Amino acid sequence: MAGVDIVIEEKKDDGVDRQKVCPFLLRVFVSNTGHHCKLLDFNKGNTPQNELQIYTWKDATLHELTQLVKEVNPEARRKGTKFSFAFVYPDARAPLYRLREIGVTTTGVKGPDDLKTLNQARFSIGDYMDIAITPPDSWNSGRKGGYNNRARPY
Repeated sequence: MAGVDIVIEEKKDDGVDRQKVCPFLLRVFVSNTGHHCKLLDFNKGNTPQNELQIYTWKDATLHELTQLVKEVNPEARRKGTKFSFAFVYPDARAPLYRLREIGVTTTGVKGPDDLKTLNQARFSIGDYMDIAITPPDSWNSGRKGGYNNRARPY
């Protein structure tokens, strides 16, 4: 019997035909302090001042969003800069907002969350995205072991 080549292709379940599907507006709030925005900043129809507006699709990855933020934020381009992603959404049972962390990317380092899509993270159109950016000298300094108590290990 002749040799048979088997080709296995990974099917992207949440893929979007970006030529046929209109993008949606993703309102992104970026903090360069290493901490997410305060949830009180979202109450009573208010939002934080540091807003980016990105048109994207539900199959956008966290790595792709990292690249877009780095285009407008030069200090975030340094190798080792961490991006902590979270969704901010209204609580269905109370007049306040909740925050749910969804992943972390690091400039110049491949990580497990790089290929996570908005759809996989259960994004709902209308949610906000909050990105806490931590420069490498903030999370890499401190004690001799390189771990700083103020930074969050990922």
